[in-house]
Amino acid sequence: MRRKAQVVPAFFALALLAACGSDQATEAPVVNSRQITTYAMDKHSFARPAEAVATHLDLDIHVDFDKKRIQGTATYELKRQSGDSVVFDTDGLNIESVTLGDGSKAKFTMGDTTFMGRALAVALPPGMNKVTIAYSTGADAKALHWLSPAQTADKQKPFLFTQGEATLTRTWIPIQDSPGIRITYNAHVTVPAELMAVMSATNPQERSTDGSYRFTMDKPIPCYLIALAVGDLGFKPTGTRTGVYAERSVVDTAAWEFADTEKMVEAAEKLYGPYRWGRYDVIVLPPSFPFGGMENPRLTFATPTILAGDRSLTALIAHELAHSWSGNLVTNATWNDFWLNEGFTVYFEHRITEELYGKDYNDMTSVLGYQDLLDNIAQIDTSAHPEDSALHLDLTGRNPDDGMTDVPYEKGYALLRLIESKVGRPKFDAFLRGYFDHFAFQSITTDTFIAYFNKELLVPENVQVDLDTWIFKPGIPTDVIVPVSTNFEQVDMQVTRFKGGSAAKGLETKGWGTFQWIHFLRHLPAGLTAKRMDDLDATFHFTSSGNSEILAAWLEQCVKNDYGKAYGKLDEFLTMVGRRKFLMPLYQELITTEKGKDLAMKIYGHARPNYHSVSQRSLDDLLGWKEGAGK
Repeated sequence: MRRKAQVVPAFFALALLAACGSDQATEAPVVNSRQITTYAMDKHSFARPAEAVATHLDLDIHVDFDKKRIQGTATYELKRQSGDSVVFDTDGLNIESVTLGDGSKAKFTMGDTTFMGRALAVALPPGMNKVTIAYSTGADAKALHWLSPAQTADKQKPFLFTQGEATLTRTWIPIQDSPGIRITYNAHVTVPAELMAVMSATNPQERSTDGSYRFTMDKPIPCYLIALAVGDLGFKPTGTRTGVYAERSVVDTAAWEFADTEKMVEAAEKLYGPYRWGRYDVIVLPPSFPFGGMENPRLTFATPTILAGDRSLTALIAHELAHSWSGNLVTNATWNDFWLNEGFTVYFEHRITEELYGKDYNDMTSVLGYQDLLDNIAQIDTSAHPEDSALHLDLTGRNPDDGMTDVPYEKGYALLRLIESKVGRPKFDAFLRGYFDHFAFQSITTDTFIAYFNKELLVPENVQVDLDTWIFKPGIPTDVIVPVSTNFEQVDMQVTRFKGGSAAKGLETKGWGTFQWIHFLRHLPAGLTAKRMDDLDATFHFTSSGNSEILAAWLEQCVKNDYGKAYGKLDEFLTMVGRRKFLMPLYQELITTEKGKDLAMKIYGHARPNYHSVSQRSLDDLLGWKEGAGK
């Protein structure tokens, strides 16, 4: 049930939330030493935090590459409010035993299996505030990606990484898996002695002698941000509090590419206050990582596809860094509120890159993002859920990954850009600084944001914004500020010349960077002949490009124009790269024809084992994949 955005004073926020009947409705408040914590009803978790909520985790696990299994114990400190049990989320875990804080065996039950996994309910005697769960992961733990040496950059040793967002942490840790529940954690992790383990916590910069590692995260975080990577890693600093982890053959390249990371942290702090997490490091993962980056606190996980050799794709690092404020510090309370994480982060990312690289850079990335939004909404409009182009979603009964489209990112950014234009940048900056401070280390709903936003900005400034249309209704509102780029005007002129028959070598492209080339490729005319595609490739060498963004945009044109000479490169790219941003458009374009669909199934048949489960799920649905297909 949608509720209209109204002017609601902040001190009425809790009453408003408690009265709502949708998934943003809340249970009874839980009192802690800092504040009253009110938990939103999260329909993607079995947990009942208003009765008993985990506040701290001590994790003690062993990573077994031979068996592809994690085994150990998860010990929780609990805050109890009512009831006689605590409920955790699990998915595919083998629960071996549960022990209470006094050493006695606990009674526990496992719920029925659903698309959310299974509930683990542990009986708690009066006064008991600690439980230890002994467990091991199953063979198909969706968060875990076990890589053979052949799937790594160095080809020598295996690799493991986790991906918890949105609800996959429950596949490798029994946990209360809701973004509205925040915990601190310590971890003891043992791995093969020749490998290094790192987590979203304090990290070593050198390998231990015995494969034993200890970690601490003393800030309360939602559990989707608990992350682990294990491999033959090296470390290189990029600043006094920044650095990069990567496989040994990659670490120097990555450190050069991310040389501006320290400057990004400084620019972010200048905008919206101190960085509160200690260090900011990045780990470059193998290419099967399904996303561009993941904002795990203290240790961003990043795809190697941003290593372009010219530092042109490092806006992604600015995005993940911005999550240290928007997402990690102030978090969406449910996955229906995902736009609160991503819309704010895209806005913050643009402010960081504008500070470092100038307005022209920011204008180009804004235009490309808006193009992505238009394309995505066109797809959503013809889907089974056209309502998914609203910012606030209703994902009841669905996998929350379904809401992770360009909409929360780019439509959310467009809303904030509109607000900035109405109140002025200085006042909007002051508001955002206060917003991050006020809700620091809390998880909030859209309704909570609206109440605070009205009280602290719209009402004092006497500004009108149609929040109901922007947040709760699908599509792009008519008052959107459409971004423009003077740099792209010159690109558009060359596109027009090419459409008019000009040869590729006659185009004026001197000085173009990555964004101009992407814009050019996206606007090539339809129905190009093989001869004209030959001309483009011979002149600009797109097929051999080392820039993954340019290569992906070119390969999409190759599929659209059935340019068979590039299909070998297409196969290679789709087999090596697991980033969903690249996979989905290419496979979607392939399946528009019978010939392309046959090729898509053939490629996917041998590429699928290289993909993380997040990408596999999206592509299985897209292609109607069945085991044995494509062989």
